[in-house]
Amino acid sequence: MREYKNKEELKSEINKSFGKYIAEFENIPEAMKDKRVTEVDRTPAENLAYQVGWTTLILKWEEDERMGLQVKTPSDKFKWNQLGELYQWFTDTYSHLSLQELKIKLNENINSIYAMIDSLSEEELFKPHMRKWADEATKTAVWEVYKFIHVNTVAPFGTFRTKIRKWKKLAL
Repeated sequence: MREYKNKEELKSEINKSFGKYIAEFENIPEAMKDKRVTEVDRTPAENLAYQVGWTTLILKWEEDERMGLQVKTPSDKFKWNQLGELYQWFTDTYSHLSLQELKIKLNENINSIYAMIDSLSEEELFKPHMRKWADEATKTAVWEVYKFIHVNTVAPFGTFRTKIRKWKKLAL
C-alpha cells in the first residue's frame, strides 16, 4: 500500500485521483445513469453511490469517535463479512440520485475528508492505535487512519475510473 510523507501529500494524491475519476462522469447523459452493460459490474449511478457510501462511512467513523460513541465498522447495520449487502445498501441509498447530485455529494465528502485530515495531527493520521475505529476495524492487522482514507479514496478512484471508462466505451 502506498505510504505518504505527510498529510499534504495524502491530500494531493486524493485530489489528483478524485479529479481524474470525477471527470469521467462529465459526458455521461443523465438518461444513461442506470444503464447496465454486462461487461461492467456497476452502472454510473452505482459507481458513484459506492464512492459516496464509503466516504460517508469514513466521516461517520471519525465523527462518532469524536462524540465518544462506540463506532461499529463497517457500519451499524453490516459486519465485514456482509460487504455485498453493504454495497447493495449503498446502491439502494444513493443511486436514485441524479449524477449531478451524486457528484456534488461525493465532492462534499471529499472536502470533508480534507478537513478531517487537516484536523488530525500527523501522529493521529500516520501512527497506529490513534483511533479506536481504526484498531477495531481489523482483527489482526494494524492500520493507521491514513490507510483507511487511502483505500476508500485514492485506491477505488483509480479502480472505478477504469470501470467507468470501460462502461463508457461500451455504452456511449
